[in-house]
Amino acid sequence: MVKRGRAWSMLPLYLAFSNNQEVSGLSEKQADDILTEENPEKLNEDGTEMNAEQTEQAHRSEQDETIENEATSQENGDSLAALEAEKEELNQRYLRLQADFENFKRRTREEKARDRQFRAMDLITNLLPVLDNFERALGSAAEHEESKALKQGLEMVYRQLTEALKQEGVTKIEAEGQPFDPNKHQAVMQVESDEHESNVVVEVLQAGYELNGRVIRPSMVKVSQ
Repeated sequence: MVKRGRAWSMLPLYLAFSNNQEVSGLSEKQADDILTEENPEKLNEDGTEMNAEQTEQAHRSEQDETIENEATSQENGDSLAALEAEKEELNQRYLRLQADFENFKRRTREEKARDRQFRAMDLITNLLPVLDNFERALGSAAEHEESKALKQGLEMVYRQLTEALKQEGVTKIEAEGQPFDPNKHQAVMQVESDEHESNVVVEVLQAGYELNGRVIRPSMVKVSQ
């Protein structure tokens, strides 16, 4: 009975603050503190004291709300962890794609560079027999003045042709006196030689050529036994 009387005695103060009215110069916080201290029991919205069933129901509601808040927090935490994992996966995928793209660009540059180096291979291969004929003609002896003049003209054309091929990356394979290299030399004959050690190129029958380090025609050679 004392508690109920105390609650009813504080009802005007509670109702007054519910209607935003000033009471005896107290602030709203001070009045709330008084209500909390004087009336620890829960009150209904109309100011009446809750019975046991209402109190239990309010308590269950608070528990349910607490459980719901905890579940929501757990769900939010799981969602955040899932988003972080997805972000990391997307970041790794982006890094792999970027690395693949850089490799693609590098391979493209290398392929273009190779294409530039060997773009004239077919033309140069077709010109090699012309060089052979020039060398045979220049290797013959000129007995008459007309032959000498013609030979000088051939030498000039030959120098111009070899210089143009050199600018494209064409070089003659050095073979005579070198150890036999199956990657650069094609042995067509083996001969005995007292002047050379075994497996050495004794004579070049047809010159070989490289284009930017790639053999486009091996040298035809004689090799010592």
